[in-house]
Amino acid sequence: MTELSAFHDVRLPTAVSFGATGGPERRNEIVTLTSGREKRNARFAHSRHRYDVGTGLRSLADLYEIVDFFEARRGSLHAFRFRDPFDMKSCRADATPSPSDQMLGTGDGVTARFPLVKLYGAGDGAYARPIRKPVLTSLAVAVTGIIAAPADYSFDDSTGDIVFSPSAIPEEGQAVTAGFEFDVPVRFDIDRLEVGISAFKAGAIPSIPLVEVRL
Repeated sequence: MTELSAFHDVRLPTAVSFGATGGPERRNEIVTLTSGREKRNARFAHSRHRYDVGTGLRSLADLYEIVDFFEARRGSLHAFRFRDPFDMKSCRADATPSPSDQMLGTGDGVTARFPLVKLYGAGDGAYARPIRKPVLTSLAVAVTGIIAAPADYSFDDSTGDIVFSPSAIPEEGQAVTAGFEFDVPVRFDIDRLEVGISAFKAGAIPSIPLVEVRL
């Protein structure tokens, strides 16, 4: 019987995640012209994050937990949440999120939806990364610096938007900002785990790659 892929709203064990390695990957096309100059094109609008959680295994208990998690996800079939140890907040990883951390947009009195993003850089060259899996208990939204009541907005998991209720739509010129923690939607980038207990005890670290998925 064929099983269709899905997103499982569970997080890879955090203890293992914090020892993982990895980060963003870009795909750019670079052509050297006859003049010696380069023509550079971005193949993807957004970076794709890759990680290896094998480096996060510290004990046999961790290994057993990963095997259990791998089997429950049917290998690479189902995606899940991953806590990036280097980039998991609307602010620096060592700071506390604030409702003013990230600029989501400016109100016009009509627009109720504002995509949840994290900005990297500043000005016209800033990159807006879509945040699709925020930790909802950490999400705080502000309108012109005033924290919005939880009843005034919701998060649409299907689109990644902050959605204001009709009575709380930001007025013309009002800045909409947010602070939050977030996870990265990923899947296993393998369908086979291979590690021996004796090798693990001897310090051999298995490679367990993860790759970010688009929702």
